Amino acid sequence: MTPNQVTFPGSQGVALAARLDLPADAPRAWCLFAHCFTCSKESRAAAFLGQALAARGIAVLRFDFTGLGASEGAFEDTNFSSNVEDLIAAAAWLRAHHAAPALLLGHSLGGAAVLAAAARIREARAVATIGAPYDPAHVAHLLAPARAELEAEGVAEIDLGGRPFRIRRQLLDDLAAQDPATAIGGLRKALLVMHAPLDAVVDIDNAAKIFVAAKHPKSFVSLDGADHLLSRKADAAYAAEVLAAWATRFLPPPQAVAPEANAAVPGVRVVEAGEGRFAQMISAGRHRLRADEPAALGGDDTGPSPYDLVLAGLGACTAMTLRMYAEQKKLPLERVTVDLAHEKIHAADCSDCETRDGRIDRITRDLTLEGPLDAAQRARLLEIANRCPVHRTLNAEVDIPTRLRPG
Repeated sequence: MTPNQVTFPGSQGVALAARLDLPADAPRAWCLFAHCFTCSKESRAAAFLGQALAARGIAVLRFDFTGLGASEGAFEDTNFSSNVEDLIAAAAWLRAHHAAPALLLGHSLGGAAVLAAAARIREARAVATIGAPYDPAHVAHLLAPARAELEAEGVAEIDLGGRPFRIRRQLLDDLAAQDPATAIGGLRKALLVMHAPLDAVVDIDNAAKIFVAAKHPKSFVSLDGADHLLSRKADAAYAAEVLAAWATRFLPPPQAVAPEANAAVPGVRVVEAGEGRFAQMISAGRHRLRADEPAALGGDDTGPSPYDLVLAGLGACTAMTLRMYAEQKKLPLERVTVDLAHEKIHAADCSDCETRDGRIDRITRDLTLEGPLDAAQRARLLEIANRCPVHRTLNAEVDIPTRLRPG
């Protein structure tokens, strides 16, 4: 189990499997996420939303309800009310081990569950739903093929999403007993309702009913073009971006971080930003960078490309090396500018290269040295530029062992 994988006791006393999506820095706030009916914490929507919110400074706990995913217990012994109790248990675990969730987020039936649980999680300041039904009993139609057997036998097996599930009549009875009007009307927390206009699973009329039942502050955002499962990463990233911006008004203010809590971490970490196809968040010690591909290569051009970052490293190393040498030798070097470009060329066009076939990488580096330097000093600085450590690394044989960590 990795540090980001945890377990906690659920409402029925069995271990529930959970995953933490953590920001690079101390979290601005914690979000508790509830997945859709018979889904899991590893669904595409759950993963995309968790990663995208973490990239915006909001830590996320997403877990499998009892009897689903990697959690223990029997699905047939669960119902909507037990899901709500699992959410309460998850909030209690967060409260004890990190911080109570300030934001509750639910997808589909998980949205109905967070609406029902919100009043009992006192620290939660904001609630958001995605494609949620107004009445939890909405999912009863999925159980219609087994209704006759349930009525007669009290138990039945049904296919849901291509997987067999054993259910009991008490699930239907529990769904019918819910009172969404009271739960939503008494929310007393900020509410964001997100829904796709053409949702084919949960009609958008459900969003209208939730919105009307709730008191202010409340907001609605249309997820135009998205499907019910939010299966496209771009749709999940958009929902997370809107959610993070909206929640800022209601979440606790950022806390000052003690210097030791923000200490530099050895090495570099790169994590998908959860936006677009290629955007990445880069942590290098205390510093935060961003990388992306240009639009011509399918990215959104929200940051330098990987090769741009390589060139930036070489350019920075070159300028630093020249500065150190000039200070040691007391040369009148006032300013260094390094312009770099990368291209692929035919090996045959490189007169100094051992490789003669195929293509090779060429990095062109142009130096501008300002200050009253004579010709000999400029020539010497040109020699020193080729001694910068990154230049030597790029020219040397490099060993890059790659290991696969447990997910």
